[in-house]
Amino acid sequence: MTPPELATAAPSEMEVPAFSMPVESNPAGFAATLRKYTKIFRASLVERLTYRADFLFSTLLRFLPMLTTILLWQAIYATATPDETSTPGHKRLSGFQFDEMIAYLLMVNISRMFSSMPGLAGGIARDIREGTIKKYLLQPLDLIGYLLSYRVAHKVSYIISSALPYAVLFFICRGFFRGHVPTEPTVWLAFATSLVLAFAVGFFFEASVGMVGFWFLEVTSILYIVMTLNFFISGHMFPLDLLPRPWSTILKSLPFQYMAYFPAVIFLGKVRGAALAYGLLLQLCWAGVFICLARWLYRRGLRRYSAYGG
Repeated sequence: MTPPELATAAPSEMEVPAFSMPVESNPAGFAATLRKYTKIFRASLVERLTYRADFLFSTLLRFLPMLTTILLWQAIYATATPDETSTPGHKRLSGFQFDEMIAYLLMVNISRMFSSMPGLAGGIARDIREGTIKKYLLQPLDLIGYLLSYRVAHKVSYIISSALPYAVLFFICRGFFRGHVPTEPTVWLAFATSLVLAFAVGFFFEASVGMVGFWFLEVTSILYIVMTLNFFISGHMFPLDLLPRPWSTILKSLPFQYMAYFPAVIFLGKVRGAALAYGLLLQLCWAGVFICLARWLYRRGLRRYSAYGG
């Protein structure tokens, strides 16, 4: 969903001054701004729910690789050398039993449900390249605020539409979670908090990547490389613990683990106590870093922006 253009015609080139930012004309300030983006969220939610059948179908298609994933890890565990934490009848790889590994890969889908932002960076770069970003400059709309409201609506509609298929999947795979479902309310609270922060980290990271479009005309290759690396180093394919030192330590110090790995290991009880509190604090800090980075890149980009096309 894109905001309607208020201007009926636009010059082929429009120089944007360094201080040019969306201006809030309503003197009510923050409350008025909140109401405005709440309305955008509601309109976006209605729009996205129109495509709930597409969400449902795409979710079902995502489940198909799970069968091959289970068979693959079954073969790996059958031939791999157990680690020092293994016990008779319970082979472990880097502290993960077979059922824990499958449970982890299932929970990563929940993490990515919140942190994945398909098309966000590419959409920002395309708006910059084609000049359509100027609609956010001509109207009292903030680019990041609008996209945040729209993306929240997208996530809410996706969660609503895919809740039943995921419930069926987890019911079928319930045997892998036996003994690994949290019983402490604090763990559930930490898990929910990590998912919300995973959304913040994922959104503002991709928004920051999209802002590169202010400096480069074509960013498709850059986006492909960044997103491919993110898929790997976030722990989506396998737990970061499987990597040898120092690589596992290095990747766990980066913000990408908070998009997939960290919420999953919280649910499985791999992170507890002080380590859990410290991890959530770091995740919050990384979210703050990317919020500031996205804002800074946006302001810097507008100083050199000329609106072509659109």
